[in-house]
Amino acid sequence: VQLQASGGGLVQAGGSLRLSCTASERIEGMVAMGWHRQAPGKQRELVARITIGGGSNYADSVKGRFTISRDNAKKTVWLQMNSLKSEDTGVYYCTAVILRAMDLWGKGTLVTVSS
Repeated sequence: VQLQASGGGLVQAGGSLRLSCTASERIEGMVAMGWHRQAPGKQRELVARITIGGGSNYADSVKGRFTISRDNAKKTVWLQMNSLKSEDTGVYYCTAVILRAMDLWGKGTLVTVSS
């Protein structure tokens, strides 16, 4: 199973980007999907996560600016990022939380916000 992310790129501060991530096949036991990011010189951090039931949580730094959504049938999760700031720059990774198994990580997509 692979998680394929897309939508990263270069954007000016204040702009928007939409990331998408699709699983190559149904993931048995998956309970949530989400996005982590790693900024230059920093540790990876959880940005947003959404459960199969639709419940979501966000990092404090992105609340009110980012929105996570999903389509279970399409095995896809999106991250709408608005009012982007330079500190949002980083590599964004799509993740899947799997019950009684290790989380699945996709290859990252780079987001660069210029000030």
